[in-house]
This record gives sequence, structure tokens and C-alpha cells, in this order.
Amino acid sequence: MSVEMPSFKELLQFVEKVEYGDWYSKDLAVCGVTDVSSVTDVSSTKVSNFANDGTKFSRDDSDYAKVGGALHLSSVLPAVCDAIGTPVSTAIHHDPSFLRKSLNIPSASRAIVVLVDGLGYWNIVNRIGHAPYLRSLMKEPLNQRFIYSCLPSTTVAAMGTFGTGTCPGLTCMTGYTQKNNETGALAQLIQFRDAPLPENLQLQPTIFELLVKQGVRADSVSLPKFENSPLTRAALRGARYISAKTPRARICVAANTTLEPGLTYMYLRDTDKVGHNYGCDSDEWIASFEQVDAQLRLLRKKCAPGTLIIITADHGMIQSDPSMCIDIAKNPKLAEGVSMVAGEPRSVMIYAKDGVSVNDLAKRWADELEDKALVRTKRQAISDGVFGEVCDRANEILGDVIVQAANRVTIVDSRTQTQKAMSLPSVHGSMTRMELEIPCLIDLVD
Repeated sequence: MSVEMPSFKELLQFVEKVEYGDWYSKDLAVCGVTDVSSVTDVSSTKVSNFANDGTKFSRDDSDYAKVGGALHLSSVLPAVCDAIGTPVSTAIHHDPSFLRKSLNIPSASRAIVVLVDGLGYWNIVNRIGHAPYLRSLMKEPLNQRFIYSCLPSTTVAAMGTFGTGTCPGLTCMTGYTQKNNETGALAQLIQFRDAPLPENLQLQPTIFELLVKQGVRADSVSLPKFENSPLTRAALRGARYISAKTPRARICVAANTTLEPGLTYMYLRDTDKVGHNYGCDSDEWIASFEQVDAQLRLLRKKCAPGTLIIITADHGMIQSDPSMCIDIAKNPKLAEGVSMVAGEPRSVMIYAKDGVSVNDLAKRWADELEDKALVRTKRQAISDGVFGEVCDRANEILGDVIVQAANRVTIVDSRTQTQKAMSLPSVHGSMTRMELEIPCLIDLVD
């Protein structure tokens, strides 16, 4: 194992900007955003952010290299489709062959893509001694680079990004909660509570739909209760759904699909679930991580020879700090002029009351939070590419002010959120390296 674990101070630094597209910045494939002296492939827009010491700055993009492109969650399925001989294009990615080559994915007639919820790249590295299979993969230089998730770095937005190969600004899945434009109410997008129908909200074709149209096998393996869930219908529709009651049984049925050419997607949830309940530094999380590693090792053992295995995640996780929790309801300067709060504790969307100046609201939040968060108006966030390309429908859904928490800060609202939701020991959603940098581990069964 030759990947060096940075300090947590470094991993809690913001990634300056993650962009979408068919390009590859070699200098950032391993080192993230720490060495940009020789990179010239940059854009020309402005971005406001934090320097490495936590102070605010505003500078031209030509001062640093952009990250993302082929090294992004949105690239994974298009690249794998090219690897199995059925290239598909999306609204964001038009050159799947380039994505495959950039990610160094070998050709194969059959592939399994496993998404492990909440298992960020640095979450793996931090506990790699507990995971013999993953440790063996990460000895390969090929697997010693990370890719990037989307913003917000959370399951709803990331699953839409992953399943369609696009971005939250096109899927209209912009956070755990967001405004329902049909009713004006707050919609929750895990169960789609008070939300539009999934098929009416998320209009981008999924990768699975595109494969099936070309006559290619596309299977999805997960828990029985997720078969017809709204999130499945929004982000993963088109695949044949296969379920089983136990983790071992699901591994076995997933491996069995590789007897035929095509694509299999598999979802493992426990690291995220346990992280939220106990913390990603807890003994319980380590035990779940060990179980995930054992499941992945069993999957490799049972897959047909020649199967390509890709292991990725939707986001990473950080330990929250209760002393850094900010309650909007208890801060009049934050609550003033706010009609609704959406998103999640690490990535908040603020909707202004009628007649309230959005610029004034954003300035008041920025002045009050100082270095505890990055505050942008919706217009600024869209200009900075936070949500990728943004369609008109998503523009209407997004909050007027977009807030990304820094360090270990969480931003909650006790008027609408439960005590449990406000006190999760591990969280995600913001733009730190720990949350945004995710694995794309490659294995080829011999």
C-alpha cells in the first residue's frame, strides 16, 4: 500500500471546483488540487472560495487547474459501457471511449459496477488495514487515484448523476430536500415525500435505459425494498431488478448475472447507514467496512472469468463536531427573510421570502458565518458550475442562496428537523476533499 493518508486538516480543505466534461487533467489524477503549477487546461470564469488556511478569496480560474471531467462519478457508467462494447453518450459526456481510456478501464464482455454508499476514497485509506481485498486492489498504481463526486456530495444528487451520466442541474435532483415547484412545499427525495413523481422530476434517460434500447443486458441488484422505490425509478430505471434477502444471497445473484455478457449494477448501503448512526470512526463502522470488504471479495470469487469489476461510491463522510453545529432557528440574523430551508446539514439551500433581496440575504449569511461556510447566491453557484449544466426546471427548484459548510460545521433548523437529523455523528454533502473524493477501483477477474 503506497497511498499516503493526508492529515485531516488537509482533507477538510475545500476542493476549489469540480467540472463536468470529456477532458482529463493528468496532473490532478493523484495529487488532487495541491500541485497546479504545470497545468494549463483551465476555464475562464470566476470562483469564490477558501484558501488552504481557511480565509476567503476570489480569483480567476486561470490560477488553478480544474478537476473532474473524466475523473468524475458521472463518467463511470458511460466508460464501463464503452468497455463492454456498447458506448452510450449523455447530455454531459459525448465521448465514452475517451472516458474509458482516461480511467484506464480495460475492455470486457461483462461488468459489475458496485456502488458502496458513503465509502469515500479517504474513508477506505484511513481503515485499509481492515480490508484485505480492497488493500490488494490499492496496491496497483491504477487504483491509487481518486475521482470526484458531484455537489452536493449526497446520495440523492449523486445517484441521479451516476445513473444518468449527467449532473444535478439536469436531473433536478439537487439535494436530500428541495422545493416542490408544483406545490411550493418542501420535498424529500429519498422516499420522494411531498415530491413530484420520480419520472416527472428526473427526465434524463438513464444509462440502463440506453443499454436496453441497444439490446444489452442491464441488471440491478439490491435490497427487495428498493425494487420500486422512487429513487430507483428516478435514477436507475430501465434495468432488470434482482433482489435477495441477505447480503450473501445478493452477492451470489449478482455474480450469477455475469454468466451472460452485459452490465450489472450493485448497491451496498451499510457503510453510509452505520456512519450516520454511529460515526465513520466508530467500531460499528469498522465492522461494517470489514463486512463490505468480505462481500466484495466473495463477489470476485464467484464472478465468471473475464468479468470487469468497478467499485465506486456516491460520496465520502466526515465526523461532525457538535460544538460546530449552527441552528438557524436560534440565530435571528440567519432566520430573517428566510421562507424555507432545504438541502442537508453540510449543504444548505435557502429560499428567500417574497420581497427580500437575495443579495442582501446572502451577504448577511456570509457575514454571520464568516469562515464557517461558503455562501453564494444561486446565480453565483450556477456560474461557478456547482450543479453542472442547469436546465430551466432545476433553476426554479434551486434555493436562492447556496451554502456549503466548512471544516466540521453543520447547519440545521430545529423548526423543521428532528433531533436525530440534527445530531448525526457523521455527515456529508459539502465540498471538502473527504466528502468529494471517491474511489474508482478496477479489478478484472481472471
